[in-house]
Amino acid sequence: QVQLVESGGGLVQAGGSLRLSCTASGTLLGIGINNMAWHRQAPGKQRELVAGIRRTGDTNYADSVKGRFTISRDNAKNTVVYLQMNTLKPEDSAVYYCNIERFGTNYWGKGTLVTVSS
Repeated sequence: QVQLVESGGGLVQAGGSLRLSCTASGTLLGIGINNMAWHRQAPGKQRELVAGIRRTGDTNYADSVKGRFTISRDNAKNTVVYLQMNTLKPEDSAVYYCNIERFGTNYWGKGTLVTVSS
């Protein structure tokens, strides 16, 4: 069974940085993992895609985070995905969820809370 564990969330002041990590277990060398992504959900709002990265390395970002956030993956292990978040804003506050697609099935982590104070 694939399990995702996120880490790196916390409280940070506006303008600061955080780096989120997500590790997938239950996969041998990450075989079958294609797309990896980060989503977020703020209170009272729908969950939204923040950034995604394909096995090819192609990335995509929500307009609101372009130029500030960078998604990357550990190509050697193919089981770890990161989200470097710079110049954080209060509106970035949310629970951030890791998501992977493996053999056509989507898996989700339980989320890590990011709070940005003004």
